[in-house]
Amino acid sequence: MLGKRERQFRVSLNTSTIRTYQLPVEKQIDVCGAAGFDGIELWVSDIEKYLSQGGSLSDLEKKLKDNRLVLENIIGFAPWSSDDEHKRQEGLLQMKKEMEMTAKLGGKYIAAPVQGIAQIDREKMGEYAQRYRDILDIGTTTGVIPLLELWGSSVLFNLADATHIALGTGHPDANLLLDFYHLFRGGNSFDSLHLLNVSRLPVIHINDYPAIPPRTQLKDSDRVYPGDGICPFNTILPFLFKSGFCGGFSVELFNEGYCKQNTPEQMLAITLEKTKQLITNLL
Repeated sequence: MLGKRERQFRVSLNTSTIRTYQLPVEKQIDVCGAAGFDGIELWVSDIEKYLSQGGSLSDLEKKLKDNRLVLENIIGFAPWSSDDEHKRQEGLLQMKKEMEMTAKLGGKYIAAPVQGIAQIDREKMGEYAQRYRDILDIGTTTGVIPLLELWGSSVLFNLADATHIALGTGHPDANLLLDFYHLFRGGNSFDSLHLLNVSRLPVIHINDYPAIPPRTQLKDSDRVYPGDGICPFNTILPFLFKSGFCGGFSVELFNEGYCKQNTPEQMLAITLEKTKQLITNLL
């Protein structure tokens, strides 16, 4: 078990980690709960498939409660930030629908990766901030906060750009969804985290990455169990603790090799043990 200091954090699971097994969403929740995780991140596509087959959000919410899992957020890909006005309006409607879904499941957050932009144009930062504010305003009515997500090999890979956009909204709920792999993959310095109020972050994606291949050639599938790579957790985790971070560390991997070597139950047991041990050793 985690000690008093370590219990400041939740250890959760992003279901991308077991996506290779193609488990239905209700089974994802069951195996996550049985493994002993504190929380879970579900994908919109899995929830919608469940609903299309006759499932209900109320039953899914009950399953989350029965497994004593916090719904850290849900993962969707609405084009709310698109440069195309028509697609952007469609994206706003999609975000509203997905936020309402999240609220009915008992969740308070939804991931908001930047979709529909070929590259960041720093002459348009004010426009990007307004687009993010538009979904923050939807969040005010739904009770669900969209977290601006940084992706290390996509458009919004730079932490300075992400914070610029979030700050530019002037909205009190503006917030970020960070990831150790994506921070590294995007060429960001972990020292930059000292400039953020990390106590406001509700969840951080935890994972690790190897020394080879080099940073610019890393792929999502190269991520490894927390503690098995070269991420400088020995300095990052104590800093987060001292700075008041008390959210969820949600494990996000896309390593198909792990899935081929283990059953879902075995993989989740390894994942949880390694993550808890890493936290325990450093705190």
